[in-house]
Amino acid sequence: MIPSLGRYRIVAEIGQGAMGTVYKAVDPIIDRTVAIKTINLNLSRQELEEYEARFQQEIKAAGRLNHPNIVTIYDVGKNDQVAYMAMEFLEGKELKDLIATGQLPPTEQVVDIIAQVADGLWFAHQQDIVHRDVKPSNIMVLKGGIAKITDFGIARLPNSAVKTMTGLILGSPRYMSPEQVIGKSLDTRTDIFSLGVVLYEALTGQAPFDGDNVNAIMYATVNTAPPPPSMHNRNVPAMLDLIVAKAMAKAVDDRYQTVKEFADDLREVRRQLDSAKPSVALKARSAPPPRPAPEALAPDVSTIPLAEPKLDKAAVKDDESTKPLGIAKGFDSFDATLRLASMTNQTEEFEEYITATQKMRAYRGRIEPGSPLAPAVPPPAAQDPAPPEPEQPRFKPIPRFAAPPPEARQAAPDFPESTGSNAPALIAIVVLSIAAIALLVTLLIK
Repeated sequence: MIPSLGRYRIVAEIGQGAMGTVYKAVDPIIDRTVAIKTINLNLSRQELEEYEARFQQEIKAAGRLNHPNIVTIYDVGKNDQVAYMAMEFLEGKELKDLIATGQLPPTEQVVDIIAQVADGLWFAHQQDIVHRDVKPSNIMVLKGGIAKITDFGIARLPNSAVKTMTGLILGSPRYMSPEQVIGKSLDTRTDIFSLGVVLYEALTGQAPFDGDNVNAIMYATVNTAPPPPSMHNRNVPAMLDLIVAKAMAKAVDDRYQTVKEFADDLREVRRQLDSAKPSVALKARSAPPPRPAPEALAPDVSTIPLAEPKLDKAAVKDDESTKPLGIAKGFDSFDATLRLASMTNQTEEFEEYITATQKMRAYRGRIEPGSPLAPAVPPPAAQDPAPPEPEQPRFKPIPRFAAPPPEARQAAPDFPESTGSNAPALIAIVVLSIAAIALLVTLLIK
């Protein structure tokens, strides 16, 4: 392996091409990795002239082609032994290698690759350049699925000085068009036929035109029609069979008239393949269910308004447990409050409330034995049963000027005492009452 070519430092040999060796090299000036394609000049004078002319033709053709699906040319040079061309270094695999693995690429991937190559050829055709050597080894598939077409070495340029000699065939026999085989004039539709052959082989793993020798392959190309790709690969849709048949039509007028039409049909098939697939189920198909908050972060339920429960009237018609509960008539809220205070050890907090309520009850005469407000009475000592007390009159007379007992005065609220005597008012009331009774009796007697 040679150490360098011009300013380029050779790193490794990539492979052998039809016109020479391909190397991986580095441009030390800008520290860029490139591919170096060479032409061996150890040929006869006639062969050297032809190869040099074709090499210069490839340089001119590639120099006019600036497209994402066409390899980029950086530089050209020549020494005593070889002519070389520095081009974009592509990290990927040739389509030929993908097919040779024995495991066919997915139909969608094949359609994507061929559609991209068709885009690159369409750009070249608009520049009046025909590739004439479209084949799997001239198609690079990069990481990410980008496809690029290489090797415009036998491209036909307008007013080209390179002429095809009688009986000299350029291109690979398996991918040549019928008009190319029989030596007719070529136009852009020859690339359409060759790309159709590449599509067929990528879909099926088999060449549509094959034979034991070059003559058998050329005869099949001109005279036979291969079976539809779906006969070899059931994953190929019927529409793709029609596209391949149209691209590989024997008569140029029966083919796609532009490679753009070819690309458009391929992308329509790609769209239909996508729409025929079931949609991928999303992992987030619904909102996650609410999760209970940790006890440490639990909300204060006392601040949350509670919705009134809805009951089925028919289901609870006879259920007494669902009836609203009322307050018992004998319920004493004050007694209940005292019991609650005692149970929760909050007697001091209710002290003022208890004192005020005791005064009110004493004033109203509602203090009853056994009430929490009643004074504690020690249990009586064991004695002989006392004689029954005489029946007290229903209305106990109160002395006219008698003062209330001391214990009542202590329990009663501090109201201002009345001043003066009420005796004259009482006497007047009695006299009037007697007079009214006497008058009533007189009227009844009459």
